[in-house]
Amino acid sequence: MLWAITCVDNVGTAALREKNLAPHLAYLEHRKPILVLGGATLSDDGVAATGSNFILNVASRGEAKAFSDDDPFTKAGIFASVSITRMRKRQWNPEAATGT
Repeated sequence: MLWAITCVDNVGTAALREKNLAPHLAYLEHRKPILVLGGATLSDDGVAATGSNFILNVASRGEAKAFSDDDPFTKAGIFASVSITRMRKRQWNPEAATGT
């Protein structure tokens, strides 16, 4: 089943985010078998990261929470909030994301 994880950064964590980016990306690569989609959320001008969104394919909320809890960004205290929501795949159009 699919789970959406929405993370919102604490204010003033840009340097902390940059410091933990390599471990975070390595973690995501390691979790690739369950990671459907992931990426930073950005300010309207596309310059500053404001959080992260992930879509996971795991069996339970507990597994989705474990994914989030083990993320180096979470461990570093970057996120002010994390929400985990079960979702249904109704539409799937990865071609629409091309070039963005």
